[in-house]
Amino acid sequence: MELIRGISGIRGIVGDTLTESTVTRHLQAFSELQGEGDILLARDSRSHGESFIDAGCTALIKCGRNAVNYGIIPTPTAQFLVEKNKMAGGVVITASHNPTQWNGLKFIDSDGCFINAEKNNRLFEIADSISPSHKNSGSIKKIENGYQPHIEHTLNLSIIDVKAIKNRSFSVVVDAVNGAASHALPEMVEALGCKVQRLFCEPNGDFPRGPEPLAVNLKNLGEAVQLHNADVGFATDPDGDRLAVVDENGLPLSEEYTLAICADGFYNTTNSSKPLVTNLSSTLALDRVAEKYGCSVIRSAVGEINVVNKMKEVNAELGGEGNGGVILPESHYGRDSLVAAAMFLNRMTQDTQKVSEIFKSMPQYVMVKDKIGLGSVDPQSILDKMEQKYSDVKSDKTDGLKLSWDNSWVHIRKSNTEPIIRIYAEAPTQSEVKELVVKVKSILK
Repeated sequence: MELIRGISGIRGIVGDTLTESTVTRHLQAFSELQGEGDILLARDSRSHGESFIDAGCTALIKCGRNAVNYGIIPTPTAQFLVEKNKMAGGVVITASHNPTQWNGLKFIDSDGCFINAEKNNRLFEIADSISPSHKNSGSIKKIENGYQPHIEHTLNLSIIDVKAIKNRSFSVVVDAVNGAASHALPEMVEALGCKVQRLFCEPNGDFPRGPEPLAVNLKNLGEAVQLHNADVGFATDPDGDRLAVVDENGLPLSEEYTLAICADGFYNTTNSSKPLVTNLSSTLALDRVAEKYGCSVIRSAVGEINVVNKMKEVNAELGGEGNGGVILPESHYGRDSLVAAAMFLNRMTQDTQKVSEIFKSMPQYVMVKDKIGLGSVDPQSILDKMEQKYSDVKSDKTDGLKLSWDNSWVHIRKSNTEPIIRIYAEAPTQSEVKELVVKVKSILK
């Protein structure tokens, strides 16, 4: 398997496609691309991240850079800090939701956003041709508990009624999968006056469940919510940018509904008329929530930076992705589990409904997220075949191929982070969406 490089940075198997040499070359290339100033380095909790962050710091000082090593902090915290501290950029050593044998690099520009596709491609070109640097005139500064300013800023967001949340004294179970948000997320929730039970909140890189916060991986969280008679359970992924929710009965909500419920609370609070921005693979429930408040939904290609760029273009005040990623520009332009948790708790204060009742009040859709191995198949030939088969259906080729009917859709695209073709589909019922996926996969065989 080759090193995966794209709009989400790089990812690879540790010791195989991803080595300290790989990290060094890409850090040197990143330093060459960025303007003057310090560069932040951070990582998720994977054990091999420690040697990679050391290699990254060494690479930067040999380029004459000052490296600021924040150690284990959530990816959104790194984005927030780069912008807040006016740094030249940042690099987070993480493979996000990939299994523990993976790691990678996410590159943050000086504005706190991930670098765009053009800059990523330039970085990869430089990394493939760069010679070792031996200036050795930079310095390394290490920061402990660097997530505290991020918590403080989140507590002071204009849309968060801290007093109302504290008055409710919610009981919350937090499952951080022993990842980068293991300290930051439960501490932020506690700062909102909630009683917190910690589950898998030791940042040791030992993922006790599937690292992606999908419903199938949240059995232990559901049991803990029931055991502690909690109001809600929050789960995140290893680098802390996505949030999934479990209701008071221990039942997981689809991660698609994190943004939908946060959006409902946001528009109810702000009376904003600005559009909601999301990607092509996110739920139709977002369209229905936006319609309720007289707003529209604008969709981009999949990938956080694509959503962010579209948000900036249309001056959106809220956006995100249906994988549990909430983006609130008032905080920073990045998916953020801390912001999502605060917004979700804020929505819980707006009436006396339990989380299960809030979920049932949302427009109901069923989504299937499937995939097929890429192998030697040409992705474009698959898309062409599908387009020909459904030539009479509304289509969007912004990112792969999305086919849309009145109340259902299917989106087929090559993954940005894995060697697979993703097949996402949604419809009002389980039977309808399964039938849609079966039809699509039969054509792809």
